[in-house]
Amino acid sequence: MDAISYERAGDVAGAVRAAQQPGAVFIGGGTNLLDLMKGGVARPLRLIDITHISGLDTVTTLPNGGIRIGALVRNSDAANHALVREQYPLLTQAFLAGASSQLRNMATVGGNLLQRTRCGYFCDTAFTQCNKRIPGSGCAALEGHNRTHAILGASPQCIAVNPSDMSVALAALDAVVRVSGPISGPAGERTIPFADFHRLPGDRPDIDTTLQAGELITAVDLPPPLFSANAHYLKVRDRASYAFALVSVAAALQMDGDHVRTARIALGGVAHKPWRASAAEQMLNGQPLMQARLHEAAAAALHDARPQHENAFKVQLAQRAIVRAVNLAAGRTRGVA
Repeated sequence: MDAISYERAGDVAGAVRAAQQPGAVFIGGGTNLLDLMKGGVARPLRLIDITHISGLDTVTTLPNGGIRIGALVRNSDAANHALVREQYPLLTQAFLAGASSQLRNMATVGGNLLQRTRCGYFCDTAFTQCNKRIPGSGCAALEGHNRTHAILGASPQCIAVNPSDMSVALAALDAVVRVSGPISGPAGERTIPFADFHRLPGDRPDIDTTLQAGELITAVDLPPPLFSANAHYLKVRDRASYAFALVSVAAALQMDGDHVRTARIALGGVAHKPWRASAAEQMLNGQPLMQARLHEAAAAALHDARPQHENAFKVQLAQRAIVRAVNLAAGRTRGVA
């Protein structure tokens, strides 16, 4: 057994100080970290328990009309909070699509942002070729089983995907991540636009986010609700529950009759990070929602896809999922296959 020390942080400043020790990591709900520790993938020397820090487990309104979700808010509580459920239904749907009710009751918003990939070669230490786990060792998935792996934004170093449902919705909603740390600015805080929070693998797939060493996620801020009337989260998976997405789509629309004033589309299960379908959004913005144009937009979203030998099906699956999710977000249920 590995020797692990434990420290309970009383406030954010104390947690950040404790995290400067070698081998220290934060622990909240532990639903991902403890799995990785039991499998020998993660080997922290010191656990900094942040669950007793006051003020990080609330959902509050912001002066601009948006909301702030504390990093320690449980996924189930966030999904069922009145402000989230009524003003950001896309996020509620994404929360409820993830994991099981038991895990959602323990998992935290901050922890969800930091989920590691569920790539089998990463999670099983019997495989020695994994650049995410052992930088420079290679990527066994490239020539191995890669049915569930990335088709967008991958690199020769890694083709793993981000597993979070919540993060796909947050990407579509243009959320902002708030962090505190030793180099986070004069007040010890900084904000990271959600599009910049997760990294593509490049030549350092072992680094998942743009967090600096010792930084603690304190909250996620959402802008004023613009998509409460027309939003849908669609998750396509091998079984109906407790399975990660083959492809997921977060679609949020502002509609003027049959015209799309603004579209937000993000994909999950296809890349190392939640993937904004910017090309598809631009083709739909300011246009009537015609099915031919929607199919063209879906094709544009996958234009740069580079599938592997087992997952070429994901390209067409993602295109069809975009079409279905946008139609459902617009309230069109008839003829949606």
